[in-house]
Amino acid sequence: MKPTDNQSIYIVAICGSLRQGSTTHAALQIALSAAEEAGAEVELLDLSEYELVFQGSVASESDYPPGVFKLREKVKRADGILLGSPEYHGSFSGVLKSALDLMGFDEFENKVIGLIGVSGGRMGAVNAISMLRTVGTALHAWVVPNDVSIPNSSEAFDADGNLRDPELTARVKAVGKQVTEFAVLRNSA
Repeated sequence: MKPTDNQSIYIVAICGSLRQGSTTHAALQIALSAAEEAGAEVELLDLSEYELVFQGSVASESDYPPGVFKLREKVKRADGILLGSPEYHGSFSGVLKSALDLMGFDEFENKVIGLIGVSGGRMGAVNAISMLRTVGTALHAWVVPNDVSIPNSSEAFDADGNLRDPELTARVKAVGKQVTEFAVLRNSA
């Protein structure tokens, strides 16, 4: 299901990796390409651009850097959200946790969320995805049933950021497409 002419769908992807050449970034780009093909306006949010602070490290929310409010506004405006993270120590990344802690129901409630995890090991990012699913539920978001865990991420992508395995590519694209389709349905209700 694609958006109609009078219905605009905006999908953001939040990348939980700050590393240059990140495989998480590459995976989210693939998912966003499918969301765009499904008719959405898309944007990848690089958390290094938003001057994040740790929740509680600033005396008052009004003292947050402007980047925090900019990030919140983009996520609040989104109809669907893709969360991508490398798996670190059996969980999702600290930078993504910090970003999520700076947001809440205003940004996530009743939004459609898709999950993508990458891991350097062969077990994949199942723990990171499971924990992100729990966070999405706690924020009253609708987490789509399909998610993708990409194992052996340093070998899974080519130099251009494409997945070598066509089946894995199709699964990543399915998450981007599903977030868009469910966002269309949610907005038409």
